[in-house]
Amino acid sequence: MKHDGPLLELDHLRVTFGDTVAVDDVSLTIGRGERVALVGESGSGKSVTALSILRLLNDAQTRGVVRFDGEDLLAKSEREMRGMRGSAIAMIFQEPMTALNPLYTIGDQIAETIVLHDGVSANEARKRAVALLDRTGITEPGKRVNSYPHQLSGGQRQRAMIAMALACRPRLLLADEPTTALDVTIRAQIVELLLELQREEAEKRGMAVLLITHDLNLVRHFAQRVAVMEKGVLVESGPVDTLFASPQHPYTQRLLQSRPERAVVPVLPIAPVLLDARDVSVDFRTKLPGMAGWFQSGRFRAVDDATVSVRQGETLGIVGESGSGKSTLAMALLGLQRTSHGAIEFQGRALGSYRGREQTTLRSNMQVVFQDPFSSLSPRQTIERIVGEGLALHRPQLNADARRDKVINVLREVGIDRTALYRYPHEFSGGQRQRIAIARALVLEPRILILDEPTSALDVSIQQQVLKLLAGLQRKYNLGFVFISHDLAVIGAMAHRVAVMQNGAIVETGEVEQIFAQPTHPYTRKLLKAALTT
Repeated sequence: MKHDGPLLELDHLRVTFGDTVAVDDVSLTIGRGERVALVGESGSGKSVTALSILRLLNDAQTRGVVRFDGEDLLAKSEREMRGMRGSAIAMIFQEPMTALNPLYTIGDQIAETIVLHDGVSANEARKRAVALLDRTGITEPGKRVNSYPHQLSGGQRQRAMIAMALACRPRLLLADEPTTALDVTIRAQIVELLLELQREEAEKRGMAVLLITHDLNLVRHFAQRVAVMEKGVLVESGPVDTLFASPQHPYTQRLLQSRPERAVVPVLPIAPVLLDARDVSVDFRTKLPGMAGWFQSGRFRAVDDATVSVRQGETLGIVGESGSGKSTLAMALLGLQRTSHGAIEFQGRALGSYRGREQTTLRSNMQVVFQDPFSSLSPRQTIERIVGEGLALHRPQLNADARRDKVINVLREVGIDRTALYRYPHEFSGGQRQRIAIARALVLEPRILILDEPTSALDVSIQQQVLKLLAGLQRKYNLGFVFISHDLAVIGAMAHRVAVMQNGAIVETGEVEQIFAQPTHPYTRKLLKAALTT
């Protein structure tokens, strides 16, 4: 008997892990054929809510009602739930490299789902797998069906995940941050693909989508209704246009106001050039199959004749997709990557001419802040030791008390209290860890900071705080920044000039306002168009 009510109903859902409440009294409905977004920052309970629908939280205590098509999922046996996962309700995960099995081909993994739920032959399942890959826009699906996950690009892996999720024609699709790890143009393609597929499936069988994300632009483009979560509580919900135009809850208002704002001040034309790179190329050796199974050496050009410069107090933004050469160029600018051609100078002197103590001084003048502070900060060292390590190496004349005082002062500069000295990285939030990474770079009083995706791992409101911090530090100390990002909104907020990279080459460079308003290169126009649609 067909149920006439909502497809999904969450009624006073509460999920706890021991004494920790992850989801508290959440009530939400999703109609047939509807697209609903669940938004909030890390730790707000979005993913826990989605996983509780599929009952995939082994160590959690779940109360309330999770009703799908009129049936209470929390009352079903584990065997019954196994029959529903992947068939009636399917899920797309954030990072396909961790969700896909590296030991099996894409085709085998899609076919396994079809055989398990539909009971067809392996041959028929494989044919359907090829058709699904074709439907999700993967070129040469007959070949790609035999590929392993590592042999596909990030966008192709996510398309394969979508194909697997649609394999058994689900009525509810849970999409957990499906575009977060993708470049801006690939993200736009995946969003359009999801929209197209959902509309087709909604007409056929009323398929609904619950999109879990922290990307408000994606919500505006994709969803019909939105629900906002904060610290496990659903604080506000409603139609997307209404909620975005007139948010009622302070947290929703704060989220919507956390978009990057222009934070830079003009640079004086007479400001000295700190870093100057001309016609820089970087080649990597590769192994290519040769005669009789032997391998012969080849070359891959990661950076191709790049020319950039940074003045005192200026931010140069470098944008481009993954593999465009952004980070490789940054490592070359730091002198940490050997170049095959070109010249790089710091304050008018070639990097290669620094020797001995001069090289130590050069290193202290050029520091880097990485994308993920959880990976770049040692989990076995206290914050005092992490931040003060550079002082021990570059300022050996300082005694322990003097080093501690400098560490305390620089932590204060980035908004971290001295009580952090004896704590470890895992005891801090993502935003706090990135502040600590910035403090570690600043403690040596550098002239140049290389910022490699410093905010991409942060929630939108924390991102805005870190950007304001960096802009304030730049003004105070007249620092030069090289700011690498795939987020054009962040570059628009932070950079004076921008260089656009594609396949190792800088295809366009100039003032940010000019490039964003009147891009001349087709690739730049493509990036900007993709950023506006997601």
